[in-house]
Amino acid sequence: MIASRATILALSAGALVIAAVPLAAEPLTVDLSAETVGAEPKSFVSVVGIWRIEQEGGKKVVAVDGRQWKEGQSSAGVADKARALYGDRYAEFLDRVQAYAYFPYAVARDVQDFKGGEISVRFEGISGRIDQGAGILFNLKTNGDYLTVRANPLENNLVLWKFEKGKRSSVKWIRNTPTPSRVWHDLKVRIAGTRVEGYLDGKLYLEHTLAEPVSGRVGLWSKADSYVFFDGYTVTPSN
Repeated sequence: MIASRATILALSAGALVIAAVPLAAEPLTVDLSAETVGAEPKSFVSVVGIWRIEQEGGKKVVAVDGRQWKEGQSSAGVADKARALYGDRYAEFLDRVQAYAYFPYAVARDVQDFKGGEISVRFEGISGRIDQGAGILFNLKTNGDYLTVRANPLENNLVLWKFEKGKRSSVKWIRNTPTPSRVWHDLKVRIAGTRVEGYLDGKLYLEHTLAEPVSGRVGLWSKADSYVFFDGYTVTPSN
């Protein structure tokens, strides 16, 4: 998405000066109203795991359902989905997904290249004995590498993870973040240059400086047997 620009007028040394200045980009909130309950979401591309639209509290939500998912299981039709995301460059991405389908994730269809700003989502952990992972995925590359900030009602922590060359490692781990199950929570990631901030229910918990700025696709992330609802996914680019 490209930030809008406005033309302003100013007086400089008695002359009329016209200058173009950037304005803040408009936020994009994923609208689920036209989605079909029981089907895969159209606004997100399900890459790994089982993702579908469900009804909760009279509204539609995106659900990740790990109750029957098995590690190594990419989503149905993943080759076509990889092509839809990356066009002629899809082959490398597809190879990585099929080789390292360890963690469920879905990619926001309408966000091509997020380089900074804010990404937020509401989530509710429904069930999961091993995990109830609810994450914001970002910096997804054509080679399958990505970053994610995730909360977990079973562990009450907030973690910045890195997935690189098929291996996941923790970058920053914050404990004692109250996140009870069966309650809606707000998760937000703010990125400015190499700085990453993670917010849970409006409170800043996580701060980290990356080795380089982010650039890539974004989406939702989860883990193992997590059964989690998501709603209100919003991306506000900084440029």
